Amino acid sequence: MVLGDLVDGALLASVLRALLPILLAALAGLICERVGVFNIALEGLMLAGAFAAVAGSFYTGNAYVGVLCGVAAGVLVAAVLAYGAVTRKGDPIVLAIALNLLVVGLTSFLITALWGVRGVFQDPGIVGLQRLPVPLLSDLPWIGPALFRLTLVGYLALVLVPVVQVVLFRTPLGLRLRGVGERPLAASSLGVQPARYQVGAVLVSGALCGLGGAQLSLGNVVQFAENMTAGRGWIAVVAVMLARAHPVGVLAAALLFGFAEAIGFRLQGQGLPSQITEAAPYVVTLVALLFARKQFARVRTRVAT
Repeated sequence: MVLGDLVDGALLASVLRALLPILLAALAGLICERVGVFNIALEGLMLAGAFAAVAGSFYTGNAYVGVLCGVAAGVLVAAVLAYGAVTRKGDPIVLAIALNLLVVGLTSFLITALWGVRGVFQDPGIVGLQRLPVPLLSDLPWIGPALFRLTLVGYLALVLVPVVQVVLFRTPLGLRLRGVGERPLAASSLGVQPARYQVGAVLVSGALCGLGGAQLSLGNVVQFAENMTAGRGWIAVVAVMLARAHPVGVLAAALLFGFAEAIGFRLQGQGLPSQITEAAPYVVTLVALLFARKQFARVRTRVAT
C-alpha cells in the first residue's frame, strides 16, 4: 500500500460527502451552545430528518420536497426539546437522550409499517438530490469534482459557515444570542427575553439537523437505513466542544472527522477489516477530545500563574 493509493481526487470527494452532514449538525449545536442550551439531541434530529426526507421524496417524487419534509421533521422534534428544556425548565440532557432513543425506535417501526421492510429501504421511487456542477470550477483537477459538484444542500452547508460567523459576531442579533448564553440576567435587564431566543435557537438547530439528515439520505446515498446517522450527531457535539462553538473551528473539526471517515472507507477497500475502519472517526474523536483537554489544562495553568 502506497500513499498514492489513498490520497487522490476521489478521496477529497469522499471527505466532502462525509463532512457535510456533520457540519450541518455541528452548526446546529453551535447555535444552541451560544444561547446556553447544550443540545445533544443532534443524532435524533438528524435521523428524523433523514427518514422524513426519504419519505417525502418517495411519496411526492421530488427530492426538494423531501428536503423540506426533513427540515419539518427536525423542527418538530426540536420543538419537543425546546418546550421541555426551555419552557418547562427540564433537564436538556435527559430530554435529549430520550428524544434520541425515541427517534431510533420510531423510525425503525415506521420503516416496517410504511414499506414492509426491515433494515434498509431502497426503492427506485426515491428521488435523490442532484449534483450541481459549477461551470469551469468543477473541471479543476482534484478540488473541482470534490468542492464544485455538490448538491444544493451541500453548497448551502458551506455557505452557512461564513453566514453564521457574520451573524454571531457582526450583528445585533448575534450580540443578543451571545448575551443570552453568557449573561442571561444581564440580557433580561436590557429587555431581552432569553427564553424566546433559546426556543428560536433550538428550532433553528432542528432545521439544520433536518438538512443534514436529508443530505445524508438523499445526497450521500439514496435510501434510508435504520440508525443510518451512525453516531454522526454525537461527533457533531464533539466538534462543537473542540471548536469552542466557533463557526470556523467547527468547520475545521468537521473536516477532521470527515477525513477520518473517508480514509476509513478507503482503507477498507485496501483490505483492512471493516470493524477497524468503521471505528476510525470515533478513534479520532477520542484523540481530539484528549488533546483538547490537555490544551485547555495548559491554558488554565498559565492563566492561574
